[in-house]
Amino acid sequence: MDLTPRQKSVLEFIRMCQKQTGIIPSVREICDHLGLSGPAGIHRILRLLEKKGHLVSTPGKKRSWRLPGGPPRKSIPVLGEIAAGIPIHAQENRDEELPVDSILFGSDDCFALLIRGDSMVEAYIADGDLAVIRPQDNADNGQIVAVMVDDILPEATLKVFHRKSTAVELHAANSRYPPLIFRGKEQGRVKILGRLAGVIRRGRS
Repeated sequence: MDLTPRQKSVLEFIRMCQKQTGIIPSVREICDHLGLSGPAGIHRILRLLEKKGHLVSTPGKKRSWRLPGGPPRKSIPVLGEIAAGIPIHAQENRDEELPVDSILFGSDDCFALLIRGDSMVEAYIADGDLAVIRPQDNADNGQIVAVMVDDILPEATLKVFHRKSTAVELHAANSRYPPLIFRGKEQGRVKILGRLAGVIRRGRS
């Protein structure tokens, strides 16, 4: 089936990236390459390229394209941001995926969150790092976890977990920040999203 000039440009860019880096570019990277401001048109083109047999997608993943005949690409989805300081909402955004096999971090279901803030610097986790999270709903004292607090702090944050006889405490790894302490019924509102499995520090400009 014939391709439009825009479809050809997207496919050629994907092939070039695959050849040079071994990695399929993200939707955001394709938008930047073509000078587009929004991803909607690119998603439509990718679906058309798949329909025409030029791309293959992996079921169950929002973005996992590959060229026909190539092996499925191992990756870790970046789901949004997480605060290392003031809690912020973790907005899901799978336009970016890390070309890293999640099994290296002990689980097929790992996801990554972009760190914003400086409250974990004493644990060597800095603003702009990517925290790789292994999903689980429990943690031992002293482990670093991604948590949300229902109806009190409805945002995700990265903290050191401590459970005491009368309270759950979420500690920063920076002496400038006081702990978040939840007592009584408030303890049940602390929801652990997962445990920190590793940190990826990308090059900074």
